[in-house]
Amino acid sequence: QVQLVESGGGLVQAGGSLRLSCSASGRISNILAMGWYRQAPGKEREMVAVISSGGTTDYADSVKGRFTISADNAKHTVYLQMSSLKPEDTAMYYCAAPAGGIGYWGQGTQVTVSS
Repeated sequence: QVQLVESGGGLVQAGGSLRLSCSASGRISNILAMGWYRQAPGKEREMVAVISSGGTTDYADSVKGRFTISADNAKHTVYLQMSSLKPEDTAMYYCAAPAGGIGYWGQGTQVTVSS
């Protein structure tokens, strides 16, 4: 079992910044990668950014150059630094991690960007 807990969401004006955190606990040695996904009302959940255990990163085209994913392995925490936020970034943001053949998800943290 892996537990993921997100924090750092909130309300921000367009052009502002937020940093999301996701702390992992449990069988963390089985985690292969961690990522951030988001789901806006009426839309499907989409990948935002992922980072492998080796540090390789990937981003959705819509956030490239604005968002940065990073990991602190000592703290078992992954961060998503979001800058130049746009109203269309408004969504529930979820942390996710595949481990031992199972996909684990956090409870989500809401990000709202006002225009």
